[in-house]
Amino acid sequence: MTIIAMCVVVYIAQMFAFQPVTAQLALAPGFVWTEPWRLVTGAFAHGGVAHLLLNMYALWVVGTFAEQLLGRARFIALYFGSALGGAAMVLAYFRLFDFTYQGAVQATVGASGAVFGLFAALLVLGRRIKADIRGIAIVIAFNLVLSFTLAHISWQGHVGGMLTGAAMAAVYAYAPPKRRRLFAWLAIAGVLVLVAAVVVATVSPMALGA
Repeated sequence: MTIIAMCVVVYIAQMFAFQPVTAQLALAPGFVWTEPWRLVTGAFAHGGVAHLLLNMYALWVVGTFAEQLLGRARFIALYFGSALGGAAMVLAYFRLFDFTYQGAVQATVGASGAVFGLFAALLVLGRRIKADIRGIAIVIAFNLVLSFTLAHISWQGHVGGMLTGAAMAAVYAYAPPKRRRLFAWLAIAGVLVLVAAVVVATVSPMALGA
């Protein structure tokens, strides 16, 4: 609920000063090296009312259940880890496949990457406890189809968030019972190291040949 409230407050600020607020928060590959907060703040900004409402509804429904399963600390780590994983995938795609300067400044906003991470986490956790995972599998498949078929959707952020959420949830679910806290910290550290490596490899002055 706190994350939802923060997203709503940010969107209200966008409504009153859309261009300045969005420009400072959005994930734009060309600015990440000098403004690394964009890796996280992009997940709090949204491109419209419908975009905000869809993401917040999914976060409310799926996030509530995930937080109950994981506890607040691990839920927060997984949510923001998935957001960072989605951002890393956006950066990697820009570096590997988009050789135009327009790709460097194109803004990406939305909590979808983090939400996809929650989707994937529930799939992994459900599998671990032998629950019926067909419902969440259908949700993931349906949203992936939309991600790849609708225009102006960052499928890179969705896929990156989903893979990160699945990986972190697997660490949570299959860690030895006596070392769950240690493995949870290792999962967080792994995401941070991976994201840092992607940033250095994609948008650092050396990577861009500056």
